[in-house]
Amino acid sequence: QVQLVESGGGLVQAGGSLRLSCAASGRTFSNYAIGWFRQAPGKERASVAVISWSGGTTDYADSVKGRFAISRDNGKNTVYLQMRSLKPEDTAVYYCAAGSTYWDTQSGTCDYWGQGTQVTVSS
Repeated sequence: QVQLVESGGGLVQAGGSLRLSCAASGRTFSNYAIGWFRQAPGKERASVAVISWSGGTTDYADSVKGRFAISRDNGKNTVYLQMRSLKPEDTAVYYCAAGSTYWDTQSGTCDYWGQGTQVTVSS
């Protein structure tokens, strides 16, 4: 079992920044790829960013490329999502999830999910 807890969400004005954290406990965190996903009201959950177990490979949704950065610190069992130049359309509940392979994680086929953290961007 891996338990994931997101934090760092909140209310921010357009153009602002937030850093989300995903803290893991349980089984060996460094064995898993980690993804950040988001779900806005009335919309399906969508992948935002994914990072490999080593941190050496990352990928981003086109809508966030150049604005968001995913990173991980396996020594602290934590993955981060730095969000800059936030837009109202970034408003959503953000989830982190752990998957046994990079490709499964990128597709949303993950073994463990956090409870989510709300990000609201005002215009």
